[in-house]
Amino acid sequence: MLHTVNKSPTERNALESCLKHLKKGSAVLLIEDGVYGALRGTASTKMVEQALKIHPIYALSPDIEARGMQDRVIEGIKLVDYNGFVDLAVEYPGVQAWL
Repeated sequence: MLHTVNKSPTERNALESCLKHLKKGSAVLLIEDGVYGALRGTASTKMVEQALKIHPIYALSPDIEARGMQDRVIEGIKLVDYNGFVDLAVEYPGVQAWL
């Protein structure tokens, strides 16, 4: 399952809920304001780093770039463009949006 999170972790608890419910073989894609969850030095950094040990986590690069955050992304998070987003949606058997 590919899980998408589009809300900032400071605005909603969607990222935290998503990470708590991941099952083996799942991945996370941070989009829109969800990319704030990909940043080093935030309240959610440790939680994301722990999840990265087990699950791949991606962030949509146009959303990272639009916010000027390219140099603050947690090591291990893979940046993908829109084509990469489509590839992920095809690769995983389903997509779960966390709102």
